[in-house]
Amino acid sequence: MHAAVGLALISLLILLLLPFAHHAVLFGAEGLGIGTLRDTYLIAVDAPFGNLAISGHMLAGAVVTLLAPLQLIPWLRMRHPGWHRWSGRVITLLGLVTGAAGLVHILSRGTIGGWVMDLGFGLYGLLLMLACVQTLRTARAGRMRDHRAWALRTFWLAIGSWLYRVHYGLWYLATDGLASNPDFSGTFDLMQNFAFYLPYLLIVELWLRLQRRGV
Repeated sequence: MHAAVGLALISLLILLLLPFAHHAVLFGAEGLGIGTLRDTYLIAVDAPFGNLAISGHMLAGAVVTLLAPLQLIPWLRMRHPGWHRWSGRVITLLGLVTGAAGLVHILSRGTIGGWVMDLGFGLYGLLLMLACVQTLRTARAGRMRDHRAWALRTFWLAIGSWLYRVHYGLWYLATDGLASNPDFSGTFDLMQNFAFYLPYLLIVELWLRLQRRGV
């Protein structure tokens, strides 16, 4: 029963992630010159290097966002261990590309929200890269308890960009954009620079501690 519920929730999550991943792929393709290049705060017609970085971030991130939830399905891991291992390697590689390309974009062009957004998103990229590497390292070392812990952290970080947009969608539905503005300098905007991943990581750490204590 628990397995069926878990599978249903993960399947629903993947369906919800698909439009986000599709948008990211289309946006990333624009930066590579595929389709009409729009001049936005992420892509500029006169910044090919920055466009390449954000395109790599978007395209790699879309794949990571969709693959990470699949790694949590128990029967898929047990029946297809080879797929699980290779998918994990792909997630690690593309997670590094996602994080590194995002950092290059931040360093070369900065974010629309200024230094606070630079800091929040830069930390997010570093944590994603760390989690991906640690998930692979602990698996190869046979430290499966640590591997599962890092895999859980990777999962929440992998869907972080989607959660960022979900937070905004729910906030605007509930408050009509209170404390938020186009240049991302409102109180809600400033909190969001960290709120789309740090609270989830803290919850994961609390859950892991309770699990170790047998609660």
